[in-house]
Amino acid sequence: MADIVETAVNAGAFKTLLKAVDISGLTETVKSPGPYTIFAPTDDAFAKLPPETLDSLLQNVEKLKRIVAYHIAFGDVRSEDLAQIDEAETIEGSVVAIESSNGTIKVNDANVVKVDILADNGVIHVIDMVLMPAILAGH
Repeated sequence: MADIVETAVNAGAFKTLLKAVDISGLTETVKSPGPYTIFAPTDDAFAKLPPETLDSLLQNVEKLKRIVAYHIAFGDVRSEDLAQIDEAETIEGSVVAIESSNGTIKVNDANVVKVDILADNGVIHVIDMVLMPAILAGH
């Protein structure tokens, strides 16, 4: 099986996320044995950000690294696990809220639109918006 980065490349819908992972210097982290769980915003999710916000983030490596790390949780957390928990610790250092009801799963305010894309060092769950750590949300 491919690692998380190769799996995301093969999926084709995560070009912006992969660019952000690369710029932020987290590629080696998500290629390492992990395991990690990635809450992966699609290119369409990144397109919902105002263009100036995305451009600004891609030029601010420190802030970008915090945001990308906020999408990466420790462990191999599958959809059945998400249904049992109410938060997940991220490598950024804070937690994301997990809400599961009536067969739908939310991470903070993002909807999980596809679950359990397996990689040899973890799992990817596709989300429909970019998550912002609370500490950066007001900036």
